[in-house]
Amino acid sequence: MNLFLNIRFIMCVAAAMSVTACGVFDFDWKESLPPAPFVPPNEGPGPNYLIGPLDGLNVFVWRQPELSTGVTVRPDGRVSMPLIDDLPATGKTPSELARDIEEQLSVYIQQPIVTVVVSAFTGPFSQQVRVVGEAGAPQAIPFRSNMTLLDVMIQVGGLTEFAAGDRATLVRFENGEQREYRLKIESLIRDGDINANVKIFPGDVLIIPESIL
Repeated sequence: MNLFLNIRFIMCVAAAMSVTACGVFDFDWKESLPPAPFVPPNEGPGPNYLIGPLDGLNVFVWRQPELSTGVTVRPDGRVSMPLIDDLPATGKTPSELARDIEEQLSVYIQQPIVTVVVSAFTGPFSQQVRVVGEAGAPQAIPFRSNMTLLDVMIQVGGLTEFAAGDRATLVRFENGEQREYRLKIESLIRDGDINANVKIFPGDVLIIPESIL
């Protein structure tokens, strides 16, 4: 009976080691990303901001205070305001939406001049950075110009005690294809490895697995 239990124990350990080895093997085959500076030398503008569902907007119509208003983009991606119903907003820059509003208002007033200011940022999925798994507070956050991995991890509260941060994966869509890169988040935030800090792009997804130990 003891021999049978010992054999079962050895088989279980071997299976667990096999799963672990496979996970490491798969991870090692993922590409690495080049390091990014903690403080960008040039804080230049990023991609144009695209409006997304649940964004808060302030719409100003010059010399028409009764038409100027604050609106929230509905979950269906449209906005309504005085004289305008169900105008598509998502996927547009604030300037593009302002021109669309001007076109709609021109039916009622002559040569309207409109400015759209985003007051609460969510953005479409294509411009969000999503963090799932063993982060302190997994969430989707709006992309910011010059964002790095360190910035993302500060916003989501770092790693949990159960995280395998050095086995994390970054999923990115490039040229219409999904690619996966390996991340070493634990080395970055717990060991101070500056080479593990990488640049983040709009639409990136960070997957942080749980440690098997």
